[in-house]
Amino acid sequence: MSEYQHFINTITADVMKENIKLLEPIRNHTFTKLGGVADLFITPSSFAEIQSVVKQAKKFDIPVTILGSGSNVIVRDGGIRGIALCLTKFNQICVNEDVITAQSGAAIIGVSNFALEYELTGLEFACGIPGSVGGALYMNAGAYGGQISDVLEKATVMTWDGDILSLSKEALQLGYRKSIFMNGDYVILEAEFQLKQGDPKSIKQKMEELTIARQSKQPLEYPSCGSVFKRPPGHYAGKLIQDSELQGTRVGGAEVSKKHAGFIVNIDQATSKDYIELINVVKGTVKKNFGVDLETEVIFLGEE
Repeated sequence: MSEYQHFINTITADVMKENIKLLEPIRNHTFTKLGGVADLFITPSSFAEIQSVVKQAKKFDIPVTILGSGSNVIVRDGGIRGIALCLTKFNQICVNEDVITAQSGAAIIGVSNFALEYELTGLEFACGIPGSVGGALYMNAGAYGGQISDVLEKATVMTWDGDILSLSKEALQLGYRKSIFMNGDYVILEAEFQLKQGDPKSIKQKMEELTIARQSKQPLEYPSCGSVFKRPPGHYAGKLIQDSELQGTRVGGAEVSKKHAGFIVNIDQATSKDYIELINVVKGTVKKNFGVDLETEVIFLGEE
């Protein structure tokens, strides 16, 4: 790790030492409990810290991989070379009238609860999405009939040169589980949500209903990356997998959930290799049975 020491010495003028770790197991930071080791694991908590890491990483030609809460990713067993930049400490939320601004590391569930606290409606659908604000923008995350693009006003981002820009919703090219961020040109810093005043009892009731629905249908008792596949046109991925009689199918410690066919769960110290092999089994079987190509929603990071 001596090749990184000069870089570390350079950024410690701006980044607190406790926010920098060498050879950090990524499995400690993902919902699946999968993933190898990151060469450098950095958890900045301010604009200045993020900017310092980004600028110096470019200067030292060190690759940077952005990691949010780790809810919708599979980090391969070989881990992450260079820097894993985890933004979960960059998590402030504030409100101005009916607009909520949230930093990218804030939990989107936390933003939904914050909206309830201030009697703002529009983010109820997000009360069960287990990801960060940045991840939610990256995927244009959605659930129960709502999606981020319904309420997003604009985003603040950083280029890999360290420049900070404000992008309108239209500039983000938000679609079904996609956005401009998938091009890899920006680090997401903040999101601004335009909400409306609402009845707190109605907001709370809706959130409770959605929470009950999620808890009753999803295998929350096991580590998982959430819904693995996008919804194919004219179909539901979970139904196709269920009708293929794949529930309970295992590769190593990974299993197609018996509770919800759209989930793959880590039931016994699975590896990323197990997970990926099982995903391919599911895709191949559904293709054979129904002629439908399943596309993964989950993001793959790191090396084999």
